[in-house]
Amino acid sequence: MKTNQTCAHDHCGKCCAGSCAGCAGVLQLTEEECGFLLRFAELPFLPAAAKQEAGPPVFLPGSGEKEVPPETISALVNRGLILVDYDIPLLNYDYAEYRAYPLHGSMALTMRGQEVIELLEIQGLEEEREC
Repeated sequence: MKTNQTCAHDHCGKCCAGSCAGCAGVLQLTEEECGFLLRFAELPFLPAAAKQEAGPPVFLPGSGEKEVPPETISALVNRGLILVDYDIPLLNYDYAEYRAYPLHGSMALTMRGQEVIELLEIQGLEEEREC
C-alpha cells in the first residue's frame, strides 16, 4: 500500500508502518494481523489487558473465536495501526475474564489503521497478504 506520509526512512515501522519508499511502498501483514485489524471494522473499541505496563497486550476472544496472540497485537501497535491505552478502559465492560491481568484498558484504530481498513474494504486482500 502506498502512502504520502512523511518518513524518516529508517525502517522502524513506526512513522509509516513500514510503507516508506525504502520498503517498496508495501505494508505487509500476516493473515492473523489482517484478520484482527478487520475486527475493528465491526467494533471500534476492543478490551485489552496486561500483566504489567510494559507487558504485551492481551485480548481474550469470545467463545468460538480464535485466540489472538499478543505478538499480533504488538505488531499492529508497532506499525501504528492500533493504539492500546490502559488509562481508558471500556465503560460498562465486564473485565471478569481478565481477572488474571491487573491492567485493564481498550484498543482502537489509529488514523493510519482506519486508512488501511478502508483500503482493504475497497481493494480486498492480495494473495501475498500485502495490505
